[in-house]
Amino acid sequence: MKSKLSRPPFYYGWVIVATGSLCIVACLGFARFALGMLLPSMAATLKLSYAQMGFISTGNFIGYLVAVFFSGAIVARIGQRKFIFLSLLLAALTMALLSRSAAFAGLLALYVLTGMGSGGANVSMMSLATAWFAKRNRGVAAGFMAGGSGIAIVFAGFFIPYVNRERGAEGWRLSWLALAGIVALIAFLCLILLRNRPSDLGLEAPGEMGHGAAAAAAHAVTHRSFDLYRSKVTYHLGAIYFLFGYTYVIYATFIVTTLVKERGMSEALAGNFWSVVGFLSLFSGPVFGSVSDKLGRKAGMVIVFSIQFLAYLLVASGLPGIFLYLSIFCYGLVAWSIPAIMAATVGDYAGPDNAPRALGFITLIFGLGQISGPAIAGMLAQHSGSFSSSFYMAAALAGAAILLSAMLEAPRH
Repeated sequence: MKSKLSRPPFYYGWVIVATGSLCIVACLGFARFALGMLLPSMAATLKLSYAQMGFISTGNFIGYLVAVFFSGAIVARIGQRKFIFLSLLLAALTMALLSRSAAFAGLLALYVLTGMGSGGANVSMMSLATAWFAKRNRGVAAGFMAGGSGIAIVFAGFFIPYVNRERGAEGWRLSWLALAGIVALIAFLCLILLRNRPSDLGLEAPGEMGHGAAAAAAHAVTHRSFDLYRSKVTYHLGAIYFLFGYTYVIYATFIVTTLVKERGMSEALAGNFWSVVGFLSLFSGPVFGSVSDKLGRKAGMVIVFSIQFLAYLLVASGLPGIFLYLSIFCYGLVAWSIPAIMAATVGDYAGPDNAPRALGFITLIFGLGQISGPAIAGMLAQHSGSFSSSFYMAAALAGAAILLSAMLEAPRH
């Protein structure tokens, strides 16, 4: 159904980007990454072990994986806009119910459902960058969307410790409820402002802008011939994305717990550090998405994984002071770069029509990494009494991602 909005005096793709950034605030920033700030107080109140903390995070990613598996078929029926709206509503409802949980089993079950809402909204939203932007600026557009996670982390880093100071040990419950309300509001904004494709507003597809009919037709033929399941590049990208999912989530889930329980920081000070990560990450998607537009997707990924390798290695080493700060700086600097570059890369290979399905498929592989990372890291920490071994593991796998990224072939168009 065509939108009844009049054609705007500017390119509506930038409204999609701004709304998409808010969507990522909700589905990733609040529904997922706020967990790292909430876990210490939740663990203290409900007496959760390191292993249980890891399994709660893993449960979220199981839900994420389930949503990604089914999202392609549902989007084909109802469109990305409605699917994003429904996914965010699911996340908001289950986050509100999390505030009433009293035991590990209830937390785990609800956070699986939160993950389903998070995954459905995220994959559908990021794939819209391909529909609304041409290759030359697709990376930076996806980067601005991905930067929404940073906005949420900055907010959570100050808001959650404040609530805990005011409400005491049970403050995490009010935090979940407040974040759920914001997610619900963003869901309705997405329903109002998002559009599935430029033609919904009478606009040309981005690949046709300034390129000529012949070039657009050639690109369309190339993309139609893209075989998702038989193409080697699909699995190559999937392997890279798996390693990113496995490693980044270990840091995101356990860095605050490490700072509080192993480095002796107060929760408020650790929250300030997490806010620094969020602030730096605001620039990670746009900056490195733009780098990938200019230098190529392969070069962009190699640079990002090299910086992540350093972040994981520095925190694993247990070195104090400047080395810990440098680790946090490196992680925040590139935090959401890979999802932005990957969304643009998939669009380069598969084209706008195939991008949602292709991104969904490699996100399934990415999701396996997210499921494995926190659970294994939590068990390693439980066994060793420290997260140091978990961060060393993340550094080694980030090194493997550097090698795989360097071997990536360029698109044939």
